[in-house]
Amino acid sequence: MARTHISGFPRIGAQRELKFAQEAFWRGEIDEARLHDVGAGLRARHGLMQREAGLDFVCAGDFAWYDPMLSMSALLGALPERFGFDARTLTLAQYFELARGNASQPALEMTKWFDTNYHYIVPEIGPDTRFDGGVEWFYEEIGEAQALGRPVKPVLIGPITWLWLARSRTPGFDRLFLLPRLLVRYARILETLKARGIDWVQLDEPALCCDLEEDWAAAFSAAYEALGECGVKLLVGTYFGSAAQRAALVAALPVQGVHIDLVRAPEQLDVWRAALRDDQMLSAGVIDGRNVWRADLAAIADTLQDTHAQFGERLWIAPSCSLAHVPVSLAGERKLSAQIKSWLAFATEKLAEVSAVALALEDRAAAQPQLDAASAALAARATSAAVVNTLVQKRTAAVDAAMAQRKSPFAVRERVQRDALRLPLMPTTTIGSFPQTVSIREARAAYRRGDLRALDYLERMREETARSVRQQEALGLDVLVHGEAERNDMVEYFAEQLWGFAVTENGWVQSYGSRCVKPPLIYGDVYRPEPITVEAIRYAQSLTTRPLKGMLTGPVTLLQWSFVRDDQPRATTALQLALAIRDETLDLEKAGIGIVQIDEPAFREGVPLRRDGSAAYFEWAVRAFRVASSGVSDVTQIHTHMCYSEFNAVLPSIAALDADVITIETSRSVMELLDAFGDFEYPNAIGPGVYDIHSPRVPQTDDMVRLIERACETIPAARLWVNPDCGLKTRAWAETEAALRNMVSAARVLRERYAANANDTVVPAAA
Repeated sequence: MARTHISGFPRIGAQRELKFAQEAFWRGEIDEARLHDVGAGLRARHGLMQREAGLDFVCAGDFAWYDPMLSMSALLGALPERFGFDARTLTLAQYFELARGNASQPALEMTKWFDTNYHYIVPEIGPDTRFDGGVEWFYEEIGEAQALGRPVKPVLIGPITWLWLARSRTPGFDRLFLLPRLLVRYARILETLKARGIDWVQLDEPALCCDLEEDWAAAFSAAYEALGECGVKLLVGTYFGSAAQRAALVAALPVQGVHIDLVRAPEQLDVWRAALRDDQMLSAGVIDGRNVWRADLAAIADTLQDTHAQFGERLWIAPSCSLAHVPVSLAGERKLSAQIKSWLAFATEKLAEVSAVALALEDRAAAQPQLDAASAALAARATSAAVVNTLVQKRTAAVDAAMAQRKSPFAVRERVQRDALRLPLMPTTTIGSFPQTVSIREARAAYRRGDLRALDYLERMREETARSVRQQEALGLDVLVHGEAERNDMVEYFAEQLWGFAVTENGWVQSYGSRCVKPPLIYGDVYRPEPITVEAIRYAQSLTTRPLKGMLTGPVTLLQWSFVRDDQPRATTALQLALAIRDETLDLEKAGIGIVQIDEPAFREGVPLRRDGSAAYFEWAVRAFRVASSGVSDVTQIHTHMCYSEFNAVLPSIAALDADVITIETSRSVMELLDAFGDFEYPNAIGPGVYDIHSPRVPQTDDMVRLIERACETIPAARLWVNPDCGLKTRAWAETEAALRNMVSAARVLRERYAANANDTVVPAAA
């Protein structure tokens, strides 16, 4: 019978137990021992779930206190010297300081994990990086898993992918210089696992699905020739795309198996079947680890029949990738309609799907009830009247090129907007949200329970809005925001008011650290029945004479940060979303709002891993943004925001968005990300973030002055804005006020310094 396994399970817990324990530890409310107890309890529960689902292996090593890449760095002993920590005696408090920063050191850089919305901690390396040994936590987790009485398959990030994703601040440093040292440490880890009774180890190498330079591709051979002698069987894990172009390379390595993603790249199956040796195993990732729709179990089993006949017990069945990208369980969904719920499978349900596919390959009759139930749910979804809206489809089909084009080029718009807004050099603003206080969360919860009337809830949110506006005026910000007190999440808030969406109660997914989001479900054609943000923004603008931004989430981000229907092209769904946001943008303009920010932090993460798939994505993604933003007049200034991305390869498409102002994350990279915009000669205005809002560390004025000066080396001062990296929702008011006060002071220092070279028509805003 085909064997079954997974590459990872959601570590946060069905009720976000890990998140709440982390944050309690950070606040000093629990000690390290109590935090360890919470983690051990979650690992035991998730291991038991795998055992009870009948999986042949229990996965271990997929747990991380903050991030798997950071945990791998700690296991390797590869910590930056600037923190002064000894990896062999690293405490959890120190581990969190690496991720969040401390009073003397900014946090390690953070960016998106391939094309997902998960953010990983980037390893910081250099010529002197050593791999002399690190924490022992990993081995303790192996022992816990072994106590469950099932074979244990540890999962580690592979050496080439870890090194490929690492960054060095030493100019010109070749990261492959460290590979021999790194392999010595990996070999010791594998030898230790062998001594502890481990037979199989999965080394995840998703870099194999990317465009690798030949020296990096060749490094796989050197790496696995060395690791193949460590005594354990090695499963090389790939996902998020096709690794078929490297099939011959991997098949020639001294490894015993390979895992491939047959959801994202089903076409690669035949290549791997032909390439693998007779002694190598094929793990077929056939259950979608990135989306929540129920699998067509019968179709999957049919597709794998020939492969099963060829490989027999050398065929393993698995999800396409770690299940950490989906919620834990449908059991907590009490309010979701029974119809929609029947179409879904979260992580727990996917364990059963994996087992059902393996059973169907061995004994079709025994698996037939599970296959029939899945087929019936799929048929009901395909014929549901809730999915199709003919009016939306007609409007989408009628979109033409004129709807995606601003009336005038940026050079013309810039002059008109400058005269209308009369902002100072290097205007200051924020990205949109202000702290979501306990009072705000309590009011929202009371309103949802029915304990607070709608009018009372509206009044509470207006009080919070007024507080945000007053505070921004007192701090001296030039362009204000309303603070988003009424918004639970930048995607979920819109999803609750757009047709074609459903939202969950407990469908939480980790975004980074303790930050969790609840991606909504796009199950049908999308449209906006009525304005969503207009009244809240109009009220906020009535409180101040300073310009205030309307805040919207862009169509690509609404798409990327949702679980998207899989029964029509993503481009079509994106265009439906664009039309809904276009209507909202035009209504904001009619309400007298002169600046509208259409956030697209997910724009970069949607890019396929290989360049040969990028052109099609950029075509529809750029079109969707421009349809959403291009209906307004020249005087209305369109902003967009992107964060934690590598921009070099996508700058032509970012420029094609034609936003008047783009704000980006740059503080953790010390403005290095901005270099790409300078090299490209990005034509529009840009606001490089000057402080990291994901860290509790409050930067000083001098810190931000240096960052802005660094930005002025790349971008003309007349086209620079000054802002944080991202929204301030997760921060406390005290640190927010202190950081923004320093940011405004930094902008004033730089205005005096650069005023002589700025455009003469730039004038200060009214006091």
